[in-house]
Amino acid sequence: MTRAEVPLQHSLPLQACEPVSCNNCGIYQLCLPLGLDRADMTLLDSVIRRKEVYKRGQVLFRPGDRLDFLYALRSGSVKTHVCTLDGRVQITGFHIAGELLGLSALASRQFSNEASALETISVCKVEISRLDEVAKRIPSIQYQMLKIMSGQIRQDEELMLLLGKRGAEERLAEFLLGLSRRFASRNYSGSQFRLSMSRLDIGNYLGLAEETVIRILRRFQENGLIMTDRRYVRLIDIKRLSAVAHLDPVE
Repeated sequence: MTRAEVPLQHSLPLQACEPVSCNNCGIYQLCLPLGLDRADMTLLDSVIRRKEVYKRGQVLFRPGDRLDFLYALRSGSVKTHVCTLDGRVQITGFHIAGELLGLSALASRQFSNEASALETISVCKVEISRLDEVAKRIPSIQYQMLKIMSGQIRQDEELMLLLGKRGAEERLAEFLLGLSRRFASRNYSGSQFRLSMSRLDIGNYLGLAEETVIRILRRFQENGLIMTDRRYVRLIDIKRLSAVAHLDPVE
């Protein structure tokens, strides 16, 4: 049993209540794989403002805001969205503990989307101007930043493929499996987790009606692929769920 595998109805999955360790935090991906020494780690620590808390619904940044900080999500989850010209809201991503927010604003130095807390969250804020200074002193950090951004671009490409080429069941199955992989990469359970976003938000993100999301989740449960209890989900048969999504099974 991994850290977050607890009885579905009796305990809160760990990713929703306990901060991710620094070793699994997005900002430390910039340094740990590079073997930086203690002095370099101290230098990186100097640009991090630790542990600010946002309540559910609070906004971290809005379109047009200046990029002063990157946000390393320590606990909880965040959604990002944009407003179309006709006033509709399009959700562009869901972000979990250990991930970085704000990288897409590095080129223009201002945000083009809005990020809001899906639940109470804590973040470490990374001052951009200081990070630039550190990157000049430790050039390998720039390469690691590119690797992190490349990973996010790949996620965006996979979403475009998902929306353009997949049916409703395939989209939802891949969405659950994608969350599973991301939680597992942070040393949380990849088989049991909390869906902090609403069914309506999931549908918006995947291009599906809320009723379709509810119906397919019910079908997955009836077929023994998952178990749900309100916002909690357990992946019971990952091999079959992967087959629905036409993917190789998650290891």
